[in-house]
Amino acid sequence: MHPSEVLFQGKRQPLLLPACDHYAGSERLMRKSMALQQELGPLFDITLDCEDGAAAGNEAAHAQLVALLVASEDNRFGRIGVRLHDIDSPHFIQDVVAIVGAAAARLAYVVLPKPNGVDDVRRALDIINRVAVPNGRPALPVHVLIETHGALHDAYEIAALPQVECLSFGIMDFVSSHFGAIPAAAMRTPGQFSHPLVVRAKLEMVAACHAHGKVASHNVTTEIKDSAIVANDAQRAGAEFGFTRMWSIHPDQIKPIVKAFTPRLSEVNEATNILQEAMAANWGPIAQHGRLHDRASYRYYWTVLQRAKLAGLALPESAAAIVNPPESN
Repeated sequence: MHPSEVLFQGKRQPLLLPACDHYAGSERLMRKSMALQQELGPLFDITLDCEDGAAAGNEAAHAQLVALLVASEDNRFGRIGVRLHDIDSPHFIQDVVAIVGAAAARLAYVVLPKPNGVDDVRRALDIINRVAVPNGRPALPVHVLIETHGALHDAYEIAALPQVECLSFGIMDFVSSHFGAIPAAAMRTPGQFSHPLVVRAKLEMVAACHAHGKVASHNVTTEIKDSAIVANDAQRAGAEFGFTRMWSIHPDQIKPIVKAFTPRLSEVNEATNILQEAMAANWGPIAQHGRLHDRASYRYYWTVLQRAKLAGLALPESAAAIVNPPESN
């Protein structure tokens, strides 16, 4: 039997998304990002920004441009989403009508910023679905930014909503919402990984995501010229906090983020060997190098291979039968 049939019987398979979510808000940067995605492949998502990353005063025309880009042939892989204005903005419904109404079939997801809690998310979902469903998207995936006190409080309920596939931590708005009680240094490394209130917020959001099989996305690194800082932030976000995805705000950040979240070749080889032995043992327990493995650990190693495949890593031929979907009869 295929791993996906054996390892997750009665359980939800973990949702996996590209490790990097690249934001772009001006026409020049949006088109440049799309060209880069065509060059590199769908190793990263693109989020076209209608909110904080876009210029103010031209919202209607900007939304129409975004819809045009999403619906265009340049959206080659279907991995482009959009950050809408927040639910209380006068531009929110305008965004939904212009973008979801025109490009629902091509959108990878929409991002909801600044909800004050689960009720705001439900309200936004209702408006989005009223436009998306008649346009052929009955369950358009939604990503939610956790950047207010209320959203953090309701993170577990938000992650439980079936249409929500990702929670993203908005560190700058979160720190600012404390009105000086958290220093500005907590918006960047090392403070963002050590200040107790920020650490608590990240861990609670990540725990909510993993409890419901959703993706946890880490905040931006504002040092756009130093790739070493970006790589370090991504590595710590994954290894120490359990994030599986991270924002990029500059094209130079994309490759370091993808690399940091990609399993090492030694991990891929180990996962392949263990799962091959497991398949030979009809998924019963095995011992390898003096360590016992069973279906609990098999699920972990299967995910390692899935993440490697998603990142475009060249997998050993022997891993193909493990990660590729089972053939239908």
